[in-house]
Amino acid sequence: MPHNPNDPATLPGGGEAGLPEALRTPTVNVKRSWVASVVAINIGINIVFFAPINVLLGLQATAIDAGSKEAILSLVTACGASVALVANPLFGALSDRTVSKMGRRSPWILAGAILGAASLLMLSGATTVGLMLLGWCGLQAGANSAYAAVTATIPDRVPERRRGGIGGLAAMGQTVGILLGAVVGFMITGNIAVGYIICAAALVVSVIPYVLRANDPALPREFRPPFNLLDFVKGFWINPMTHRDFGWAWLTRFMMNTGNQMTIVYLLFFLTDVVKHPDPAGGVLILTGIYAIMVIISAVLLGPISDRSGKRKIFVIVSSIVVASSALIIAVSQNFAGAVIGAAVLGLGFGAYLAVDFALLTQVLPSAKSRGKDMGVINVANSLPQVIAPALAFFAVKVLGGYTALFIVAAIIGIFGALLVRNIRSVP
Repeated sequence: MPHNPNDPATLPGGGEAGLPEALRTPTVNVKRSWVASVVAINIGINIVFFAPINVLLGLQATAIDAGSKEAILSLVTACGASVALVANPLFGALSDRTVSKMGRRSPWILAGAILGAASLLMLSGATTVGLMLLGWCGLQAGANSAYAAVTATIPDRVPERRRGGIGGLAAMGQTVGILLGAVVGFMITGNIAVGYIICAAALVVSVIPYVLRANDPALPREFRPPFNLLDFVKGFWINPMTHRDFGWAWLTRFMMNTGNQMTIVYLLFFLTDVVKHPDPAGGVLILTGIYAIMVIISAVLLGPISDRSGKRKIFVIVSSIVVASSALIIAVSQNFAGAVIGAAVLGLGFGAYLAVDFALLTQVLPSAKSRGKDMGVINVANSLPQVIAPALAFFAVKVLGGYTALFIVAAIIGIFGALLVRNIRSVP
């Protein structure tokens, strides 16, 4: 990590004498078993996010009140998204300050998994909107606690020269988790309770390999700063004028995710109303599968290539443009063959983007002392587009002229995000 004059945890000349291991720049390669445990957590977390979002919550809303199912689902998911926006940076910041023999991150991974599993079990028996809302918000709090902590372990433990490859494997874990979430939704054949119980078991099992091993270096108590509530709250604001590269990295990731979300949010309606596909739900499943396969392939391949080249920005810029081009392909073709090609191109670009941009982000963090909080702030750039993109998509379809306008706007946002990556100066 380059010297940051605003960060007392980094010393001039790259020296870190006197710092505990938890605050040093990692230089030793991690073991494959450690990488596998991080990937497993990513799989488990994404199963419990996407099985409910794709299937279980909708079925449950219908069972509670079929006439108000859309309103119930919107209320529950919106509240859950609001919890996620706060929980990720909050638990990341708390993990930065944690003094424990288990290290800074493991306690929050374990506690998050326990809270998430308990919330899923609550959801399995929820027969009212109130219980459904409480269970989903509890899951978002628990899963985001675990996610914030496990995301921070990569800059904690992985040398910069290896982060593209590890980022690619983490992206693979996320995508596999999404696919397995879809499989859970398909397998339950309407038995909502069984689906939630499977998710709870998957989450708990996924964290066991990590928390049972001594994975996290401990933070000595004397290196934990005194707690001041005002300073703690103010710490979530990272001034983009002071930390310019971090600010540009956050903005470009936000724009990239917004464009990507706009491309996929109305995919079912696009297949129904424009393509006239005979089985729109089946069409979405096919496109999702193609997309996921391409994400896994490109993430696993391009991350290590970026590591070997020592460059990040060119990979992020090119992959962002590839993602934007997928929206243009769908806008121009407007048939299922075009959607298939668009899904493949989208996956190809987004997999490479996920792997390499993650590595880039870990290299512009403001402070070694607050990696968890800073990565949590970065994760807001992943979550916030899920709230904003549907509104933008609605405006494009209803006001700007339909689905062609929607995909063109998504492409423009992505291309601008790609061009702004050039403003990041400290990473080649």
